[in-house]
Amino acid sequence: MASAHTVVSPLSADLIGPAIRDAFGKLDPRTQLRNPVMLVVYLSSILTTVLWLQALAGSGDTDSGFIFAVAVWLWFTVLFANFAESLAEGRSKAQAASLRQSRRDVVAKRLPDPARRDRIQPMSATELRKGMIVLVEAGDVIPL
Repeated sequence: MASAHTVVSPLSADLIGPAIRDAFGKLDPRTQLRNPVMLVVYLSSILTTVLWLQALAGSGDTDSGFIFAVAVWLWFTVLFANFAESLAEGRSKAQAASLRQSRRDVVAKRLPDPARRDRIQPMSATELRKGMIVLVEAGDVIPL
């Protein structure tokens, strides 16, 4: 008997909300240190924002609108990278939970006498012990 696995949609509302929250939480410099490439983009975002504020005060060398546009793109890059990472983490956690749940739900077809395939004892896969013989047919989930 095949077990139905829960398919986790990449755009599930259950995943997007926490991923957005985590994307902002990953702006912590200690988190950014783990990825050198994004650390450079993160530091550049901070620097560009400071330069934009300086241009707004009238002491910048370039138009404040241009600096603002560059800062927005850099912050978008950092936040989108954090969001994508958080979304991937959320999906993998949901998939792992689904697999754990399916392990509990799998019904094993135990054969007390392997010579008689007509005498099947259905039982939970979690109740199986070493040495027990089970019948596995095409499309069945292998009980562990």
